[in-house]
Amino acid sequence: MDDTPPELMRRALVERAVERVDGSGLIPSAVMILLYPKDGEYCILLNKRSDEVEHHKGEISFPGGARDPEDRDSLETALRETEEEMGIRRGDITILGEMDEAVTRSGFRVQVFTGTIEYPYPFKPSAIEIAEVLEIPVSALIDPANRRLDTRWHDGQAETSYSYVHEEHIVFGATARILTSCIDILDSD
Repeated sequence: MDDTPPELMRRALVERAVERVDGSGLIPSAVMILLYPKDGEYCILLNKRSDEVEHHKGEISFPGGARDPEDRDSLETALRETEEEMGIRRGDITILGEMDEAVTRSGFRVQVFTGTIEYPYPFKPSAIEIAEVLEIPVSALIDPANRRLDTRWHDGQAETSYSYVHEEHIVFGATARILTSCIDILDSD
């Protein structure tokens, strides 16, 4: 029997050490990658940020954000932000593990957690923070037709990474880099 994406993710993450980045001078933050079955296939939850948020206006991202002083740890940050942005109660998320950390060009050190929820789920996106909820099938992210290789200059160096196209949306930057790591695990057959 084939493993489901959440089972593949859990097994892959339990067997490896998380790669940490030097967080000096970076804003601590955390995101949640949620995998869940919808219409016979697994999806990853993303959102389009509104134009009212402080950072990354109009960009596609995972639920998440900056760590608050009251947060016990980064997992609590990811769970709190997921609840605030998407209306997903913390207790409804089954944590699968933690992926490697990422850094954004805007100065955030991002801890990346993965989880799963029962579906259908009554998402209640924040009208202030979220412009659109995106449920992207894993199969669409794995399909090479939906992936673009981008090269950008950063600090005088050429950096090449993937971006992903889904319907009229383009996922790029740190979110795309995190997605690539996720897809590498899910498409490891």
